[in-house]
Amino acid sequence: MTPDDADRKAVERERAELREFIKGLKPDDVKSGNWFTKLISQALSTYTNKVDWRYFQEKYKGVPADGIVEQRITMASRYAALEGGLSASAYSAAVATTIGSAGAASPLALPAAAVTLMVDLTYITQLQLRLAYDISVLYRVPLDTNDPDDMWKLIRVALTIKSGELARGGASKSVPLVVRPLVKQFYSRNVITAAKGLPVVGKYLLQRNVIKVGIPLVGIPLTVVLNRYTTQVAGKHARTVFRNEARVIELADRLSSRTRHPQLMLWVAWLVITADNKISDDETLLMRHLTRIVRDLHGIVDDQLADVVEIDPDDVWKRLDAEPGDLSELLDVATRVATVDGDLTAGEKKVIAELEDRCRRA
Repeated sequence: MTPDDADRKAVERERAELREFIKGLKPDDVKSGNWFTKLISQALSTYTNKVDWRYFQEKYKGVPADGIVEQRITMASRYAALEGGLSASAYSAAVATTIGSAGAASPLALPAAAVTLMVDLTYITQLQLRLAYDISVLYRVPLDTNDPDDMWKLIRVALTIKSGELARGGASKSVPLVVRPLVKQFYSRNVITAAKGLPVVGKYLLQRNVIKVGIPLVGIPLTVVLNRYTTQVAGKHARTVFRNEARVIELADRLSSRTRHPQLMLWVAWLVITADNKISDDETLLMRHLTRIVRDLHGIVDDQLADVVEIDPDDVWKRLDAEPGDLSELLDVATRVATVDGDLTAGEKKVIAELEDRCRRA
């Protein structure tokens, strides 16, 4: 059996399993978006138990994480294109017109078309969720799929929800010119910006998927192209997000493990982070991991810092002055914290200059 034949067999096997899943759905599950809630449970429950770092170590011995991630994105994109061809061949122009004019509920009017549409939708959704999860595992970013916040994070990253501009930009640059307007339409339709309700996501994904079959004469090639390129975009987006978080976790781990003043380090870090009166996502992420690792490594939980609403620099300087010994390491901490999200700001420079002066006097 050739690699192409093996890939096709794998795709057909997954499609058959999803067809059985779809047969168990009620009509209202499709219209309401509840199909997505049920798919999440099926797609991730057993998968996350099987796939961990050791799984990838065995499968890709000696390959760095970046290399494995690239292979996973390539493989997922190939599977997505194969599935797109299989699904699109089942559509007719009449079905596409009906779906395109009647919205999310219209697939129920044509049972055969409804099943085909849902097979395509559930396959790509499951594929992209698992791909994003793979990438988080490879970069050692902890995700607990039983935690609602972590689950929403995975969904948002995998399906490029709340990152439409990034997704549209990435897709538009990588697809052939002739289908770029269609890709933009695919991403710009009903982008979710706030709602975390899984049925809401399910309705959004169904409506978005209709675009692939709602344009006469280009259904098959468009479905193949969109499946492949949107999976590439989803994978690259997941790589950007989780690789960046891995970078921040690595920094938090390095600072926490090297410091001789873990509690004071947290106060200095928070003073630097709040120096310019705005807190970036990377800074929030860094502080969250710093407090977690300091708790795990040093057994320190600073309730006073947790209760701070607006930090007073004088409080930090008093703590600094009361600490004996060489404090120069805190200067390196401050600089690394300040640059986690880019170049130093004026406020950050001011705090670091004051810290340097106090460390020198100490």
